[in-house]
Amino acid sequence: MTENSHIPKLKNWYQNGELSRRDFLRQSTLLGLSATAAYSFVGLTSPSPAAAQNMPMGGTIRMGMRVLDVSSPHAISFEEAGSATIRPVCDFLVRTGRDNITRPWLLSSWEATDDLRTWTLHVREGVNWQNGRLFTAEDVAWNAKHVLMPEVGSSILGLMGDYMLTEVDTGEKDGDGNAVMRSELWDANAIEVVDSSTVRLNLKNAQGAVPEHLFHFPFYMLDPEEDGVYGAGSNGTGAFKLVEHNIGENAVLERVMDSHFMGEGPFLDRIEITDLGEDPNAALSALLTDQIDGVYEISENQAPMVMANDSIEIYRATTAATAVVRGKMNQPPFDNPKVMEALRHASNGETIIARGMRDNAALGDHTHVSPIHPEWADLGPFPFDPEKAKAILAEAGYPDGIDLEINVKTQPSWELDVVQVMVEDWAKAGINVKIQTLPASVFWDRWTEYPFSFTAWGHRPLGMMVLSLAYRTGAPWNESSFSDAEFDSLLTDIGGTIDPEGRKEVMAKLMTIMRERGPIVQPFFMQVATAYNKRVKGMAMHPTKYVFFDLLAIET
Repeated sequence: MTENSHIPKLKNWYQNGELSRRDFLRQSTLLGLSATAAYSFVGLTSPSPAAAQNMPMGGTIRMGMRVLDVSSPHAISFEEAGSATIRPVCDFLVRTGRDNITRPWLLSSWEATDDLRTWTLHVREGVNWQNGRLFTAEDVAWNAKHVLMPEVGSSILGLMGDYMLTEVDTGEKDGDGNAVMRSELWDANAIEVVDSSTVRLNLKNAQGAVPEHLFHFPFYMLDPEEDGVYGAGSNGTGAFKLVEHNIGENAVLERVMDSHFMGEGPFLDRIEITDLGEDPNAALSALLTDQIDGVYEISENQAPMVMANDSIEIYRATTAATAVVRGKMNQPPFDNPKVMEALRHASNGETIIARGMRDNAALGDHTHVSPIHPEWADLGPFPFDPEKAKAILAEAGYPDGIDLEINVKTQPSWELDVVQVMVEDWAKAGINVKIQTLPASVFWDRWTEYPFSFTAWGHRPLGMMVLSLAYRTGAPWNESSFSDAEFDSLLTDIGGTIDPEGRKEVMAKLMTIMRERGPIVQPFFMQVATAYNKRVKGMAMHPTKYVFFDLLAIET
């Protein structure tokens, strides 16, 4: 395999101090350098999971997690559902580790051309579906085409649509006389099967993060023969099979005994998942009374109860997970961006963190890009200034203040805590906000539709991934309906920019747009945490909160 011409540049930038070690590892591995070689170049050893000989075999793990509708995995919006009932069965092409380094999984390797427009993916040899059929390039191509079909409704469109799709005029008109457009692959050979073990992605625009996009949680490898539908008995390449699935109640997965699973595991025989409802205290109580062995996540205000129990271990990870207040930018009053600008100036991040998050968060700057993202640009702190907020509101046509209503979930409890602190801050600027609480299940049914709401967002390893998923025009997860041509163009530019200073320059422009005319208030980044009984071995908190049951074992 020929080394991408950008990798020597990255090595030179790193040696000259122009690129951090973290950024070198991240970018070089995305361009095809193996994690082992990348870590070796910086004088480190690549981390690896616990050796199989040190792990107990057999047994059942009992989990307290939501059991949700997973019938269309490529379209799911809830990572917890994927962790619990899809990922043990259906693998990804790659895995991004706790170190934020992307490694091959169902692929054996990949390489990109120097212009970053042609990506060749090599399928790992000898991987079988659970029914015995060989996993091939044709399976990869089918999944890539399926997940990019607009009618599937996958959030992957926000990441890959810019370089894989184009808009085509259908020849029809809508009620206002405008052309009805349809998205389709930009070229007939955009997804090309070279041979049974090779797939080539031919991109419309340069993109340096394609492998990371393959790890976005709805991008499971589904059996094409099942036409994108998933449920009990579905085929996969993973170590487990879903044998029972009752929405809102329970799910059971069992080890595929004759599986040719390629990882170190599996070590478990069985996974039992019980849906304990929306109240996280119910799951925590079940953990503390030994009714279950693990939960999906805990909040920091639950941590003291867990720490008092010697049989339970807390696992944490520093992440770019956050929550945003967003307005619907195509609806009044938020169609005037000055309203959201005023809300940003009226939000005291330090108070929100101290009172709403119990000091368990880091200060954000209203851009949804974290200092742990390699492209992050330091724009300086965003000042809390209620008087300036009042002046901006007056410019927007609200000299006497404004009345709003915000939608927020009742669980997890920290979300309502944060919003209550924000409401107190906003009132100082004449922004009077009524809180409308909703059960999580009701909230998520319409989360992209509310005029004004508070939404938790999970970790993504790259800042440009977050911005593409959440704010690119027309992206399925663009809950704010934000649309900015300059912003979209900059997202395309940063995808093809390798030079570290160039990336930061583009990101600085993107972040400035978010602060000046963007759709959100985003005052903090969170640490994520979970808790398991100490009999569970091999557990480590992944920043995305993904659970990999093939890596877990249990002492019986």
